[in-house]
Amino acid sequence: MKRRIINILIGLLFYLNASAQSNMIKPQNTIPVFENDTKATIIAKAAHVVPTKNQFAALKNEFIAFIHFGPNTFTQMEWGNGKEDPKIFDLKELHTDQWCQAIKAAGMKMVIMTVKHHDGFVLWQSRYTNHGIMSTDFENGKGDILKKLSASCKKYGLKLGVYLSPADLFQIESPTGLYGNLSKITKRSIPRQISGKPFTNKTRFEFEVDDYNEYFLNQLFELLTEYGQIDEVWFDGAHPKTKGGQKYNYAAWKQLIHTLAPKAVIFGREDIRWCGNEAGATRSTEWNIIPYPENPNTATNFPDLTQESLGSRDDLYKGKYLHYQQAETNTSIREGWFYRDDEKQKVRSSDDVFDIYERAVGGNSTFLLNIPPNRAGKFSSEDVKVLTEVGKRIRETYDKNLFANAKGNKQVLDNNSNTYVLLNKAEKRIEITTRNPITINRIVLQEAIASHGERVEEHVLEAWLSNKWQKVASATNIGYKRILRFPEVRASKFRLKVLSSRASPAIATIKAHYYREKPPQLQLDRDINGLLTISPKIHVFGWKPHGQNAAENLSRGTEIYYTTDGTEPSISSKKYTGPVLINNNKIKAIAISHQDKGSVASETFGLIKKNWKLLNVSSEANTNNASMAFDANKETYWLSLIEDKKQIAIDLGMEKHLNAFVYTPPKEKIDGMMERGIIQVSNDGKNWETIENFEFGNLINDPTPRLHYFKKQVSARYIQIKAATIAGNKKTLAIAELDFWEK
Repeated sequence: MKRRIINILIGLLFYLNASAQSNMIKPQNTIPVFENDTKATIIAKAAHVVPTKNQFAALKNEFIAFIHFGPNTFTQMEWGNGKEDPKIFDLKELHTDQWCQAIKAAGMKMVIMTVKHHDGFVLWQSRYTNHGIMSTDFENGKGDILKKLSASCKKYGLKLGVYLSPADLFQIESPTGLYGNLSKITKRSIPRQISGKPFTNKTRFEFEVDDYNEYFLNQLFELLTEYGQIDEVWFDGAHPKTKGGQKYNYAAWKQLIHTLAPKAVIFGREDIRWCGNEAGATRSTEWNIIPYPENPNTATNFPDLTQESLGSRDDLYKGKYLHYQQAETNTSIREGWFYRDDEKQKVRSSDDVFDIYERAVGGNSTFLLNIPPNRAGKFSSEDVKVLTEVGKRIRETYDKNLFANAKGNKQVLDNNSNTYVLLNKAEKRIEITTRNPITINRIVLQEAIASHGERVEEHVLEAWLSNKWQKVASATNIGYKRILRFPEVRASKFRLKVLSSRASPAIATIKAHYYREKPPQLQLDRDINGLLTISPKIHVFGWKPHGQNAAENLSRGTEIYYTTDGTEPSISSKKYTGPVLINNNKIKAIAISHQDKGSVASETFGLIKKNWKLLNVSSEANTNNASMAFDANKETYWLSLIEDKKQIAIDLGMEKHLNAFVYTPPKEKIDGMMERGIIQVSNDGKNWETIENFEFGNLINDPTPRLHYFKKQVSARYIQIKAATIAGNKKTLAIAELDFWEK
């Protein structure tokens, strides 16, 4: 008995000491970690790291738009080379109102415009270069896309951000280019005055910089003083090419931005970080309290943070500084960042975009979705359709709070992020009761991060069902926002239980919602014998609190219809009842449930591979043999050894008349992406004739299947692929699947 009392007293003393220590820590954006700090002290400090006012405002944007537009739109390349003639940008008309109308309909709150990509081409009337819109025929060289977009943003109530690429291939490749020209660092006045083009804003800066940094600062000055309020400045870390050991004076950039755009957050530096992928993937636990080896407020180097454990306790112990740096989950509505075409460039479905929205915004990050305008200066109709549907789903689901008239703590029910319940007792729970039973399948939770930081580490939602509390959903952290998704439940009593936390949690918001489930998105799979299977697409849910398959839940009572001629499927099309033999067809399929139509799934299948044989291969790894390159299974892949020649030859079984081939890179082997290569054919499998070269870009960030059309029809039984360049200068080749299309 005495021992038990002693243990209780020791535990109480430890709790009081930890609480006292925690209460002595002042909430800050960045908190240093000292050598003598214990693990408990480090965690207590992490619980007091809070966002700045600008960061908190950026978090409340939640869903924002990215726009990539430039010469690549017309060359259909992902990355330009800086040598393009500006007149390639053959824009005839511009519809920024249409952009903003669609963005607003989607529920987005800000637009970030790529005003200069890596090619160095500028989309505004800069005083400091002729490589841009001023050297095109658009509006007789007087056009200014950023100016038009700024006006449209004001019209539709949208914030505006700019992406100015530090990388600049034009300034590298041009004989008079400033990038890496080995110029001396001297005192420069920003902005540099240009005769006949005065600035209304009379702010002046003096920096000790080289030629390129002066150029960059001059352009930042233009962007931040002549286009209205800028709320985000976006810096990419990608560099397709460098020169002369060029360094960036980020301290000068930062000072200029903070002076001219005091409400702006800076992406890629201390304010906002990249999520670590371009696919819309999210971590199941996304902490925004990040450990740093140096003070992020004075640092100039910000490497990508991609580890899954980012912000975990073990990670925090390794830091010298703890800093609030929120994640931005960025991806594109289309395959690639720039518009290529409406036929071959796939567009994400409404299901996919809405799912990313719930995972990203509801997973403590901001969702940045790219929508690239087409060559007519508009968003394509398919993109607009998806945006409109996603916005409709967001409004239908989240505009109505089913806890609006519930009983419970007012602080969590008032939809005010500044009021909160501080759970400082050993038993951390909040109970909510509704007047009548309600049916829900979504719960939104928020912590009071502006004042108390991120503290919850594990929580569970329960409902009073069959006269007892039953678990409905569970997850790890909450942070700015957590959306819990689960199969619908009907009850009148619910409670949130915090199972573990870094300090006393401050819960600001608890809301209940109902999502009207749609017919599922479909996936089309064909085996090596040509049998097609159509099934609900299994999404990576991020977390599965209910332990059930969401795709199967969505498919109950759903019927599937498909076409084999490329036409749009409907209830009058063929009904799918089981696997069907398909050869060299474009398949479209749709799920229909209670007269609700799902999104159309589309896939073009090439030749059936049943009779294909491996003719020869340069080499193969033990567990990744060459036949895996054409086994009709994208989860397996052929992997070569390290060698100079990397090639594979296939016997198609009989002569075929081919018009294209598809290279599918493996998702998990980014070190073997085939960037360039040649295609050869043979009549006897011994003597080879080169048909043409091919090139695929940005594979590492976008490992999706790539299609190459032959310039003319190729008749062959034997075909050989030779890799010339592997992305990232890697030494092995990996192929998940090769497919060939026949007319």
